Amino acid sequence: MTSPKSHPVRRLADDDLDWAHALNQRHAVELSSLSRDGFAALAAAASHAVAIDERAAFLLAFDQDADYDSPNFLWFKARYPAFLYVDRFVVAPTHRRQGLARKLYDDLFAAARAAGHDSVVCEVNADPPNPSSDAFHASLGFEVVGRERLAVRDKTVTYLLCRLPA
Repeated sequence: MTSPKSHPVRRLADDDLDWAHALNQRHAVELSSLSRDGFAALAAAASHAVAIDERAAFLLAFDQDADYDSPNFLWFKARYPAFLYVDRFVVAPTHRRQGLARKLYDDLFAAARAAGHDSVVCEVNADPPNPSSDAFHASLGFEVVGRERLAVRDKTVTYLLCRLPA
């Protein structure tokens, strides 16, 4: 297993868009499919867009003020005044079990605190299920705050919130 210290978190760059989009598409069931241009626009609009290594992992997040029409983002926006919302997060299968997911979230939590946020939110598929994501988020302190059936996407999601310590 490779040490997570050898994998710095860095800003997602234009050079990353092809591999990150391909990784997104390989995990479209969990993340939802996007065109290459749609992915590039989403990454550019994100308030937190980071990657680890080339082809290893990425995370896109938005704060509550984003001009974003995702039904999941809007669900949180209707209920919470301030947050950092994880829209897309994936670690390539060949890079799993190396601590990269936790490293991305540690970086996200630090960015959220630096921006004055006390919570990070996300959703995880409940149907189709994603038990590894459920377990990972629970290990970080996320708690269930809602559930919604998204007929347009033919899935049910569980909404999660993590209150950050000061």
